[in-house]
Amino acid sequence: MFPIRDHNPSGRIPYVTYMLMAANIGIFLSYVALFNDPRALNGFFFVYAAIPARISAGDGFGTLISSMFLHGGWMHLIGNMLFLWIFGDNIEDEMGHIPFLIFYLVAGIAAGLIQVISAPGSDIPTVGASGAIAGVMGSYLLLFPKARVDILLILIIFIRIFPIPAWIMLAVWFGMQFVGGIGTDVSAGGVAYWAHAGGFVAGLVLTLPLWLRRGGVAFWRRTQGHPPHPEAVYASSRIPKVRR
Repeated sequence: MFPIRDHNPSGRIPYVTYMLMAANIGIFLSYVALFNDPRALNGFFFVYAAIPARISAGDGFGTLISSMFLHGGWMHLIGNMLFLWIFGDNIEDEMGHIPFLIFYLVAGIAAGLIQVISAPGSDIPTVGASGAIAGVMGSYLLLFPKARVDILLILIIFIRIFPIPAWIMLAVWFGMQFVGGIGTDVSAGGVAYWAHAGGFVAGLVLTLPLWLRRGGVAFWRRTQGHPPHPEAVYASSRIPKVRR
C-alpha cells in the first residue's frame, strides 16, 4: 500500500521541488555505475555519506547535506521522489520557493542529527533524502490533515486505488517509522527509522509558525482540515496533472 497522488493542486509552479528532484536524480545517475564495484561504492559513500561516528567526533558535518542527495539504489530513489512529488509542491506553495528550500534542508539536517544521536558510534554510512522528505510530510500533516490522498492497494490479485485522508496515511507511516526505530538495532544498518521519524517531527515543528500565522486551530476550523481551495478531481483511467 503506497500513495500515488493527492487531491491538493498547487497554485504555483513548484520550481524548488522540481530542482530537488532533478538534483537527486542527476547525482544518483552520476555514480550509479559504482554499484558494479562495491569497493568503489563504499569508498564513495564513506566520503559523502553521513557517518554517525565521524560526526560524533566533530568531523564531516557537511555530509549531513551531501548525504541527502545520495541513494542506495533505484527503488530507494524512486520511492523518495514519489513522496516528494506528491507532497512537496503544496508545502512549497504555502511557504514560497526560497523558504521551502531552507525548510527542506533544515529538516534534512535535523533528521541526520537525530540519526547520529540514535547511534553515535556507528560507522555505517547513512544516505537518502528520506529525512528531509519526512519533514515535508510532517508539514503536510499540520497544514492539510484531511486532504485526500489516493492509495494504491495491492493484495495478491486485488489491485485498487482509493482515497483516504492525509492524516491517516501520514500517521500510519510515522507509526511504522517509530516502531521500526524501537525494534531495530540501529548500529546494524538498514532503514534509518530514527532519521525518518526525526525529520517528520522536525518538519511539523518548523511549520508551526506558518500554521499559527494562518490562524492555528481557527485555520483548521475554517478549512475543516481540507486544503483551502477546490480539490482536484481525477478520471478513473488516468492520472492527470491538475493545477488551480
